[in-house]
Amino acid sequence: MKIIVIGATGTIGKAVVEQLGQRHEIITVGSSSGQHQVKIEDPASVRALFEKTGKVDAVVVTAGNLHFGPLDDMSFEQFRVGLESKLMGQVHVALIAREYLNDGGSITLTSGILSDQPIRNGASASAVNRAVEGFVLGAAIEMPRGQRINVVNPTLLTESQEAYGPYFRGFETASAARVALAYSRSVEGAETGKSYRVW
Repeated sequence: MKIIVIGATGTIGKAVVEQLGQRHEIITVGSSSGQHQVKIEDPASVRALFEKTGKVDAVVVTAGNLHFGPLDDMSFEQFRVGLESKLMGQVHVALIAREYLNDGGSITLTSGILSDQPIRNGASASAVNRAVEGFVLGAAIEMPRGQRINVVNPTLLTESQEAYGPYFRGFETASAARVALAYSRSVEGAETGKSYRVW
């Protein structure tokens, strides 16, 4: 298969590229690195990316920014970071990718454990992650030409514990390599509308 991985140089993205790259042709995409660059917040940038890559068999998104901070101090602008990046950025990719996805192809997005298990300073992240999962649930029944769409919902990465551990006291972690298996299941499997929780 020919697979685009957006966010390919991030911690999860690298593991996904390593996992799927053993069997498939991978096109690496990042905001400032990779074979191609894209700003997922900008639909025109997303469309330009697919114009360059042409038809593909699968699209994986492991990109998207979030704001963490106390709800009492959170501004509308800070809350919108996750809405415009992790939520709408992934929606932009999914909606545009359908036109460039081969029959039976798949799209895999990324949410996170805060969709179900809230933490202090994570109200925006909880809202965004749950919204991504809601989008996938609804979109799956309307995907054209046998296309599939799923979402991977990982816990805190073991590799990210030093940076984000203080937010996630008491949470078990998962290695990026283990999380990457869920992306493999989504891309190489047959299910649609699923949320693969790696907790």
